[in-house]
Amino acid sequence: MRVLGVDPGLTRCGVGVVEGIAGRPLTMIGVGVVRTPADAELGDRLVAIEAGIEEWLDTHRPECVAVERVFSQHNVRTVMGTAQASAVAMLCAARRGIPVALHTPSEVKAAVTGSGRADKAQVGAMVTRLLRLTEPPRPADAADALALAICHIWRAPAQNRLQQAVARHATGARAAHALNAVHAPSAPSAGRTPNAPKGRTR
Repeated sequence: MRVLGVDPGLTRCGVGVVEGIAGRPLTMIGVGVVRTPADAELGDRLVAIEAGIEEWLDTHRPECVAVERVFSQHNVRTVMGTAQASAVAMLCAARRGIPVALHTPSEVKAAVTGSGRADKAQVGAMVTRLLRLTEPPRPADAADALALAICHIWRAPAQNRLQQAVARHATGARAAHALNAVHAPSAPSAGRTPNAPKGRTR
């Protein structure tokens, strides 16, 4: 599986491509950052992010795109920029029919380091170790993008099994409901009480 991880941001949007399967050594295919100037118009910055992500999709042709799920922070302005960059990444993938997976920061940290409260230095160190790199990717946004890709590769099999189990349960429930509907006793006719004795009424 080849996954493009996207750590969304307006000024620095981390991107990283990892290839491999769960339980086997992983390989980094590429890593980088899509940058936009802070003094540019918002629309122009989003267009620049779109162009950058499109270039990565063209070059590396991932099977899936893993994007950090936006969560609430105290800095609303930062959250808005992250959400907008995230939406651009999802749009680029959806336009090509590439599946998109969303992972929270704590999920990524737990998958890569074993702790959902790990700091950026710990994430960078584990990414370096897991991908057998000579040094941690810089800036941290790039390392986070690789961590997102690693997280998805490791979590995808379990998520797929869960989705299949849910689908089987839903199918079984629908089948049982349909069977019960077929064998359910019919309602009594209007105006007649069930099992009422026949005879002349007074």
